[in-house]
Amino acid sequence: MEYEVDMPESDVLRIVQLNIGSLLEPHWERRRQEILAWFDRLDPDLVCLQEVWETGPGTNTAGWLVEQSPAGRWHWCFGGYPFPEDAWADRTLRFGSAVLSRWPIDRHEVLPLPADPAPRDPHPSWRIQAELLYAHTAGIDAFSTHLAPPPAQAYQRVQQVLAIDDAIRARRDPDTPLPAILCGDFNAKPPSDEMRFLNANAVIEGRSTSYVDAWSTLRPTEPGNTYDPLTNPQARAPNVPPQRIDYVFVGDPFLRPGGAGRILRADLAFHEPLTGIHASDHFGLVVDVHWPQKPSAA
Repeated sequence: MEYEVDMPESDVLRIVQLNIGSLLEPHWERRRQEILAWFDRLDPDLVCLQEVWETGPGTNTAGWLVEQSPAGRWHWCFGGYPFPEDAWADRTLRFGSAVLSRWPIDRHEVLPLPADPAPRDPHPSWRIQAELLYAHTAGIDAFSTHLAPPPAQAYQRVQQVLAIDDAIRARRDPDTPLPAILCGDFNAKPPSDEMRFLNANAVIEGRSTSYVDAWSTLRPTEPGNTYDPLTNPQARAPNVPPQRIDYVFVGDPFLRPGGAGRILRADLAFHEPLTGIHASDHFGLVVDVHWPQKPSAA
């Protein structure tokens, strides 16, 4: 769905969000071609990816997507952490987020999010380090994150969104025209405490904040499921119902000059196979945001 407003394309920032699925999931050689096909269709300016996998130089799954794109198309950065040692013996593994940008990335850093060192959930894969990747590019403060996956770990995700808000506040110049862009696989449904906190609908530990959820802004009555085992064969391993757990947020755009940060479009992406296979167990999102100061070229 698009916001009906007369606006030149030069004033629009196109954002794509996708959890690309780790190498523990099947068919990466085919799925990565599907991701490239969607990149070609959507032609985004900024891409946030999660479950990016790296085991040494030249092995990064996001890096492969960059290398297979037209020369000079992307600037990119990656940040991640190893799996728990009792879950994965190879200590060269880094599992995390990547940001791809049409413009050079001036600086980036990856931040560990709070984690319970001894969760009641016993499985080692449930102790994977959650991350927040920050990238500053063309005046944009972009953040990509992947929160604790198990449904029972909402208590961890609450602490993680508090840390995300702290990190964004610490890195934001209040005079920057475009609000922060926060994307990710939050593993939490819209009514959860953690998502209501980000949406300015809940107070946690005496704190509140405000980020605008692109999907609910333009499609408030539509489910927007991004993890749907009923329609996506890649999503049938966990025993969970269809749900919306992937988001694009725009930091509080209230009273921004020129309407910067206004959400113009929010649609599902990577939800229909273009090459004969779904790109991931997650569906993605494509979001257009008004950006009067958008650079004309990289």
